[in-house]
Amino acid sequence: MNFNATLIGQMITFAIFVWFCMKFIWPPLIAALEERNARISEGLAAAQRGQQDLEEAEAKVKDSLNEAKTQAQEIINQAQKRANEIVDEAKESAREEADKTVAAAGVEIEQQVSAAREQLRKEVSTIALAGAERILKREIDAKAHADVLDELVEQI
Repeated sequence: MNFNATLIGQMITFAIFVWFCMKFIWPPLIAALEERNARISEGLAAAQRGQQDLEEAEAKVKDSLNEAKTQAQEIINQAQKRANEIVDEAKESAREEADKTVAAAGVEIEQQVSAAREQLRKEVSTIALAGAERILKREIDAKAHADVLDELVEQI
């Protein structure tokens, strides 16, 4: 094979080109690739952290939801208990009002009975006077015999 100056020149040029690439081109390319690799790794780690954070958030949401359901149930139970208390208070109040009404009606009945007895006594005394007047065939003076009539009314 014939080595001539062109081949030697091409080898020297290629060696210079390889040295130039290794000195000035490869370091920025390697740095860019390593930086990209680091960013990808960070992105994957961030995605994994995000996934973990998402799972933790879902667990917290589930816990919060369960707690909210528990609190809602407690509030409902308290409301039902208070409603029952209000109903019982209303029943008791109605009983007391009914007792008061019955007592008032009893007092009113007693007053009416007393008034009716008093009226009956007056009418009985008037009838007794009229009967005695007819029996004796003369008029009895009610004013003169008031003590006797009062005693008669008390006996009746």
